[in-house]
Amino acid sequence: MRLPSTRHSYCVLQYEAFQSAVEATFWQTLSTNKINVYKLDDATVPVQGYYTSGDTFISAASISLPARLCVNATSFSKLKRLPTPQTINTNTIEDFKAVDKTSLLKTTALEIWQDILSGAAEQEPSLLGRFLLLTFADLKKYRFYYWFAFPAILPSEPILLRSPAKSVVDAYGQATVDALRVEYDRFRGTSSSPGFFLLKVSGEKVQMADLSAFHQFFGSADASSITVGFVDPSGLAENPGWPLRNLLALVATRWRLSRVKSLRRQRDISASLVLDVSLASYPDEPKCVGWEKGIQGKLSPRVADLAPLMDPTRFVRRTVLLDCCQSPDLMPVDVQAGRDGSGSHLKLMRWRILPELKLERVSQTKCLLLGAGTLGCYVGRVLLAWGVRHITFVDNGKVSFSNPVRQPLFKFKDCLTTATGVDMSIPMPGHNIHSSDATKKDIKKLEDLVQSHDAVFLLTDSRESRWLPTLLGAAMGKIVINAALGFDTFVVMRHGMRVPNTDAQSLPAVQDLGCYFCNDVVAPTDSLSERTLDQQCTVTRPGLAAIASALAVELLSSVLNHPQGPWAPAANQPNETGSSVLGAMPHQIRGYLGQFNNLLVVGQAYDKCPACSRRVLDEYAKSGHSFVVKGLESPKYLEELSGLAELQQQGNDLDVDWEGDEDADF
Repeated sequence: MRLPSTRHSYCVLQYEAFQSAVEATFWQTLSTNKINVYKLDDATVPVQGYYTSGDTFISAASISLPARLCVNATSFSKLKRLPTPQTINTNTIEDFKAVDKTSLLKTTALEIWQDILSGAAEQEPSLLGRFLLLTFADLKKYRFYYWFAFPAILPSEPILLRSPAKSVVDAYGQATVDALRVEYDRFRGTSSSPGFFLLKVSGEKVQMADLSAFHQFFGSADASSITVGFVDPSGLAENPGWPLRNLLALVATRWRLSRVKSLRRQRDISASLVLDVSLASYPDEPKCVGWEKGIQGKLSPRVADLAPLMDPTRFVRRTVLLDCCQSPDLMPVDVQAGRDGSGSHLKLMRWRILPELKLERVSQTKCLLLGAGTLGCYVGRVLLAWGVRHITFVDNGKVSFSNPVRQPLFKFKDCLTTATGVDMSIPMPGHNIHSSDATKKDIKKLEDLVQSHDAVFLLTDSRESRWLPTLLGAAMGKIVINAALGFDTFVVMRHGMRVPNTDAQSLPAVQDLGCYFCNDVVAPTDSLSERTLDQQCTVTRPGLAAIASALAVELLSSVLNHPQGPWAPAANQPNETGSSVLGAMPHQIRGYLGQFNNLLVVGQAYDKCPACSRRVLDEYAKSGHSFVVKGLESPKYLEELSGLAELQQQGNDLDVDWEGDEDADF
């Protein structure tokens, strides 16, 4: 529709563009979502933003706050502030640069235009406020590249301001302003889109309504008396905020008005302004503008660098960069730091390689490490790499000056102090018991530790020190991982479970796997007395402990990712029935570093085992500490109880007749 010839005498209405205001919490939430939810998916994601009415500080010179559109951590929730804005998070900086920004802006602007033509924007005025956010999150450097667009529909000719803006007091009077404040408070409480409204003023009587009620609200009123209002983010007297642009497009196109008054609602309603504007027509496919200018005032993206703001301890928890953990303050012996579990590099495994990997099950596992020596230190480091955050060490030794070279959790200053964590001696069969009461206290302490953890690692120096933890793990149904070293050989194994699986009815039956003692024909006894220096120390090839420790932790991860958990059958090949998402599920790994070879072995549970057989577990359940003390005092008692003594006697009584050719050559 053509406007009167007097149009040239009016001044062109100019607007204050939005400035984006991105809180650091927005980027933190985007990082978390990128790792856990979006992964490689670069589809558009709905986000919510918000803006507030403009404000001006009155001092020697009036200073207005910029019109800001804000996003923060809540922008990803389902709160309804602005409608269906979308974020496009690209996977690479090259993708970010290659996006066709012109086409993207035009597509969104045409969506707004179609909402105006169809009447959808009348029913839901917040559709006029769509915005775009194009991002690339560099999660290794914590740099975030982003570019906002606030699409605005352009008319065929500029929209003109018929007269200078008037204050609401000058336009309606102070009494009407008070009524206006009351009416807006009422309208805001009842409307689903209080950012846009219709206004009717008759004397001191003020009425407001939603845009959808236009025809009923105004009826056949003269166009010069029609007023539309909006919450104006601009504090500039002569320049209304960006939301007015698409609102005027709706007024001119949907209601066919050539003139309208607009109330710019400010934070202080008495500071609000009234505009009288002449509208213009819009083409069938209007042009649009909207990409935000960069900090240099040119059309360009912006960069948010959050690396200096990152908390170092949280940075360690998130990325599990173990080089950052060398400080004793960041790597205590009893590590129970952080709740967020697995690091981002672990979560990347689920993007493409192992989508079904159960990282949370691993990171939430409470691990008890019996032994804080070379094996314990390396196991602790690999558990950290898997995101485990609850690790308790048990040891009673002191750190000698030869230890820090091969025990990476310790520094040389630790050589002068007792290792922290849980300082206790594990009661062992065949060793002297100086006080029955003290021994029972140690037994109770170890019972409490095993009961309060999900997985137990046996990493001590002697065979007999593993007997009681094996017994307790079997009785309490805990995952037990065992690692033992020779000079250039090692064994890493998982103990079979001795408690029933509550899900066994839905799973195939499996053969019970053995424990560390199931191949023994004698009970464990004192192996530490009368040792020479080379026997007192753990003499192994330097790389052996790291290899065995890594395999022990990886075996735990495989167990936790198996549908049957610790009841999983042995599967020595990745594609064999019973394997886990991480591959094979071995029972025992026997390594021979001299041959650079590993052998996978399956050992069945032994009904005469001195540590996990049914007779031993039943006696422990019946007699408790008294049974344990008796077994510690006399390994022969364990042999008699388990049936090993009877087996030995049968072997001694066995009479073998050798038959052969008397004339044979030997």
